[in-house]
Amino acid sequence: MRYFLRKRLTLFLLIFFSPVVFLPALTYAAANFSAQDLLSMKYVTSAQISPDGAYIAYTVRVPRAADEKPGYAYSEFYVLDVATGQSRPFITGKVNVSSLQWRPDGKAISFRMARGEKAKTQVWQIPIDGGEARPITHSKTGVGAYRWHPSGKKIAYIAGEPPTAREKALKEKGYDFIYYEEEWKHRHLFLQDVTKEDASAEPQQLTDNITVLSFVFSPDGKQIAFAGTEKNLIDYRYMFTKVYLLEVDKKEFHQLTDNPGKLGNYAFSPDGKHLAYAAASRRSDHAVSQVYALPVSGGKAANLTIPNFKGHVNWVGWKDNETIIYRSGEGVNETLRTVSLDGNDRDLLLTSADDGIIFSAPTFTKDFKHFAFVGQSPYLPGEVFYWRPGKKLRQLSTANPWLADKKFGKQEVIRYKARDGVEIEGLLIYPVDYKKGETYPLVVFVHGGPESHYSNAWVTRYSTPGQIMAGKGYAIFYPNYRASTGYGVEFAMKWHYGNAAGTEFDDVADGIDYLVKEGIADKERVGLGGGSYGGFAAAWFGTYYTDKVRAVCMFVGISDLISKRSTTDIPYEELYVHSGKKLEEMWDQSLKRSPIYYAHQSKSAFLIFGGAADTRVHPSQSLEMYRRLKMNDHPAVRLVQYPGEGHGNGRQPGRIDVLYRVMDWYDWYVKDKKPLDGSLPPLDISDKYGLELPE
Repeated sequence: MRYFLRKRLTLFLLIFFSPVVFLPALTYAAANFSAQDLLSMKYVTSAQISPDGAYIAYTVRVPRAADEKPGYAYSEFYVLDVATGQSRPFITGKVNVSSLQWRPDGKAISFRMARGEKAKTQVWQIPIDGGEARPITHSKTGVGAYRWHPSGKKIAYIAGEPPTAREKALKEKGYDFIYYEEEWKHRHLFLQDVTKEDASAEPQQLTDNITVLSFVFSPDGKQIAFAGTEKNLIDYRYMFTKVYLLEVDKKEFHQLTDNPGKLGNYAFSPDGKHLAYAAASRRSDHAVSQVYALPVSGGKAANLTIPNFKGHVNWVGWKDNETIIYRSGEGVNETLRTVSLDGNDRDLLLTSADDGIIFSAPTFTKDFKHFAFVGQSPYLPGEVFYWRPGKKLRQLSTANPWLADKKFGKQEVIRYKARDGVEIEGLLIYPVDYKKGETYPLVVFVHGGPESHYSNAWVTRYSTPGQIMAGKGYAIFYPNYRASTGYGVEFAMKWHYGNAAGTEFDDVADGIDYLVKEGIADKERVGLGGGSYGGFAAAWFGTYYTDKVRAVCMFVGISDLISKRSTTDIPYEELYVHSGKKLEEMWDQSLKRSPIYYAHQSKSAFLIFGGAADTRVHPSQSLEMYRRLKMNDHPAVRLVQYPGEGHGNGRQPGRIDVLYRVMDWYDWYVKDKKPLDGSLPPLDISDKYGLELPE
């Protein structure tokens, strides 16, 4: 691990993170964007503005090399001077820094990090003007979320319960059995004085008999609002989380919100009298969608969302005591808006429709004059952006300067009418050097959730490599089918609730037909893929809609709605916001909306892949799809599983393999139209990994 302090500035990093102008929509470099480019790309992942607005602390995701020890990407820590645009490396190298926060006086920055092979994650602190980083917590189980007390003299943090001596002894003797969903432990809230180094600095436990998931201090530090749930299970986090109000000195708390469904973030007003929060509109709403406010002293929550709002609120904060600021997904764009506490005054502050930058939830100074975001565009992955209301966004970092020398396919928003006349929106990446009048192989990437949507941003990922494939001569389509967020609660629920694989996937089929009719896509060369619910779509198109696609890539996807409901770790979420009925009330529909029901008619090449440790969509879903196809003599099916990976691959070996294997599958069956009853693509593709291997 290498630690770089503020004064050890190098010329290389001054150049690497110098201020830049936006990348143009299309560059004129000779080289297309490649798989190796994607695997080496860095991303800014968070941006925190200092209390005075002079600096922005940010983290950069740095991928591991192919031949490094398997693991997640590294996360480095830098600080930008807003006035000069110069960036200073604080902690870089083989590190994993997260949760950056400014100390209230602005003189130091804290972060989470585990230093050492078996060390627990702790909160560390480093002065802004130079010096060594030092840990300020010593939790036995590691620190989760944390926040500074407004005084700057204390921090509160969440930590789990350590194993007892009895539990350790049983484990050592081999008696560490799994008691499914019964052996969980609560996550507690602790308060620690960080000004003392002696025994008096031992943390105080503030909560008991409840699992704390997140929290915020009131402006005076006397109260804490925290998101809590009865059990430390993922399904309870999704569906049964409420906000509680804790009196810090008394260590007493009571329930504050009565949100019926999913809960987003929440924040105290500057005077501490009100709490704003983002939440679902009702229990059956499958995503956070509304902005609410209620008096902290007690009272009914007011929904301040625009009636019939055609978007989804996903973050809230405060401009002043009377004005809430909120971020929304609205179609393929993001917006920042304000609404007065009485709901009468509304204002649009910022929209990505103006300058093409999709921005994250902001951090901003108390005077509302300085903002920091992570921003991205169709040709630019995450970077640091600075904004002053009424001014233009300024890009202050460039993590990948070499992108200016790459050629990209044009990305644009398209709209088409579904078979019942409803307008559907999506993104289309044209092949590099596209020529109107020529048809091209098409690959459709279907998003998961389905409580998600594609924004008009950087959409190329290891399992959905859009721009790489555009460089290989493909058109790439990213549809926001019905059930997607960003278009209002009705659009997200009306056709999806109790109707899996119904109208929503018909929308995708209609999008393929539209692109064929427009003369862009070759009807005989279409592929489709996606992960999770997108993997469900891949299985559906490879069976029910098999006439529309030559090949599918099913990543951690659903094949059997009946068994999926009994093997997932979110059964209540599935019941309350998706199916709407117990399985016993919909056996027949669940069977006939399962891709395995149509496996016998498949004429599409099937690549099935996913993590062997997936608890969300159990690996048996992949096995069921594979087995039903094979037992029906399907000649072009392959199942690949990744040991130790869950619902998506996090470590570099699995990501590298998926990227190349997916592209090979589409090249083989879609672009080159190899026969299904011929040989499969090469199984061993390790020559593409970039490893030094024996012959």
